[in-house]
Amino acid sequence: MTEQKRKPEKLTGVKGMNDILPQDAALWDFFETTVKSMLRSYGYQNIRTPIVEHTQLFTRGIGEVTDIVEKEMYSFTDALNGENLTMRPENTAAVVRASIEHNMLYDGPKRLWYIGPMFRHERPQRGRYRQFHQVGVEALGFAGPDADAEIILMCQRLWDDLGLTGIKLEINSLGLAEERAAHRVELIKYLEQHVDLLDEDGKRRLYTNPLRVLDTKNPALQDMADKAPKLIDFLGEASLAHFEGLQRILKSNNIPFKINPRLVRGLDYYNLTVFEWVTDKLGAQGTVAAGGRYDPLIEQLGGKPTAACGWAMGIERILELLKEENLVPEAEGCDVYVVHQGDAAREQAFIVSERLRDTGLDVILHCSADGQSASFKSQMKRADASGAAFAVVLGEDEVAQGVAGVKALRGNAAEARSEQQTVAFEDLTEYLINAMVASAEDGED
Repeated sequence: MTEQKRKPEKLTGVKGMNDILPQDAALWDFFETTVKSMLRSYGYQNIRTPIVEHTQLFTRGIGEVTDIVEKEMYSFTDALNGENLTMRPENTAAVVRASIEHNMLYDGPKRLWYIGPMFRHERPQRGRYRQFHQVGVEALGFAGPDADAEIILMCQRLWDDLGLTGIKLEINSLGLAEERAAHRVELIKYLEQHVDLLDEDGKRRLYTNPLRVLDTKNPALQDMADKAPKLIDFLGEASLAHFEGLQRILKSNNIPFKINPRLVRGLDYYNLTVFEWVTDKLGAQGTVAAGGRYDPLIEQLGGKPTAACGWAMGIERILELLKEENLVPEAEGCDVYVVHQGDAAREQAFIVSERLRDTGLDVILHCSADGQSASFKSQMKRADASGAAFAVVLGEDEVAQGVAGVKALRGNAAEARSEQQTVAFEDLTEYLINAMVASAEDGED
């Protein structure tokens, strides 16, 4: 008795690293097109950094006692040369590294933006995944509060361009290093008096990163955190002036905000301005964009002391908001779907399709799913399902006569010309372009 052949085990994706399927393409395209247009309007230039960097870049840049470095990074040792490498958990450190390495600031400040996947090993939940996507900006070489204000205004413009509402701005100032040091002493004294209230996470951070204790989401610690010494009370004249300058610009541009003294952010490189854009429509994952000023980072990574600020936003969270507010765009169909039957018609269909594409039209050429020629009826069903505006029909008779059938499939054109039209090959491109222009004008009426 022959042994039955075992069916290969079905393979699945890694948990928290999701496929982006064709049915979601229109939403991603809408967001990416909108955000790139906004970034261009502010004079920002695109930069693309590798997904993998030396681990030291993140331990030095982000901070060794942050959650990202302690618990979330995908790090490994390169088997070929023994280098310690990490899949980027965020991109600010990488952009700064690239700016230093390539002397990008030699000829003055830079406005940069990036988009792409990041990686953190955390519990997957709505809008937060282990491979997620961010778009972000970095304004390098700008020291004043005007740069802080500009990057915040950019976010507001993006919300308006996307049609999103109800995203609220919270701001704070972390001051300068010496001011944070003075506050840290008093904060540790205060937390030591309430050590019995602290959860395990709070006790772990008590001496390594006490500011992060104030950012706790534990309901039992909220009252204690609210009554803790506030960093803003330790700010000196220059830090206060910077913070007040930011507020004046925001107010003059009618940007509402709330000062949140417990807003500290989770990365060590921040100073002075920090901010978050938050919503109550995504459950616990309420932050959709965040950033601030990180003046120490460029020197910390080996460059000359240079002021800098920026933000990043999780694309998946923004897309969830677009779905929540029913702002999902309809997928656009192609312009023309070419159906054909017979060997001569198939060859002519390729020629027709390429000539139409030469003029800028989007064309789908029917191909058989099973190697057999499908009926015209079956092909027309595919043409209609594709969302195409027009079907071009080629059979043996049409090829022999040097003509193509054209049938409108959408809108007023389809109602006005339900019957198939016959068009000579040499006139086909002009006919279709004129028909599409006329159809578009009818749609605007």
